[in-house]
Amino acid sequence: MAIAQLIAGNWKMFKGPAQARSFVAALADATVEQAESLDIVVCPPAVSLAAAVDGAGASRTQIFGQNVHWAESGAFTGEVSGSMLRELGVSGAIVGHSERRQLFGETDETTAARMVAARGVGLQVIACVGELEAEREAGETERVLERQVGAIAEAADGLEGLVVAYEPIWAIGTGRTATLEQAQEAHAVIKRLLPVPVLYGGSVKPDNAAELLALPDVDGALVGGASLDVDSFAAVCTAGARAA
Repeated sequence: MAIAQLIAGNWKMFKGPAQARSFVAALADATVEQAESLDIVVCPPAVSLAAAVDGAGASRTQIFGQNVHWAESGAFTGEVSGSMLRELGVSGAIVGHSERRQLFGETDETTAARMVAARGVGLQVIACVGELEAEREAGETERVLERQVGAIAEAADGLEGLVVAYEPIWAIGTGRTATLEQAQEAHAVIKRLLPVPVLYGGSVKPDNAAELLALPDVDGALVGGASLDVDSFAAVCTAGARAA
């Protein structure tokens, strides 16, 4: 998926269709040079996906869904299938985000199932893993990653189009960031288990992106709050292009 670095912005439940269309168009204009050396992905809410695809136009900016169901169709109220995303022009999806795991009961098994279904219809996938603060304090980070990544690795049929995002859950939306040593250690564990690109996600901002993206086993970033502003997200992309 990635050329050398992948910078993905997860908007969560922000920006309706009109905002999404104008934002993505502005972002594409602001990152023309950066897009020559890295992949840039935006993940809007489901209702804004079509507008975001329209805003991206012929640019290199890719649009991903924030989730995807494991079934092609069926009685799954509120869910969206991979083929539905493909029909909109979406090129990939996040699966297993920490908020999905914590707030909506996602498990290692459902994360793996969603990953398999998405890749089965040709979507690229960003599969999220990461430990809770209590798990890190108990020295269980490696065990948690082995369990989560192991479920993805066991279900994966080939590795093309698959990326893992490491999210230390205690750093998401808190302003806290893993130390460089913590981030590098976690990424090295993941790559030992599954040899795919690994993104760092956890309060990535313009002022810390460069040092995080320079780490040897960090292949990009999954950006939350900083992806909601064009200038802020473009600055993270610039850091990624320099690290590429």
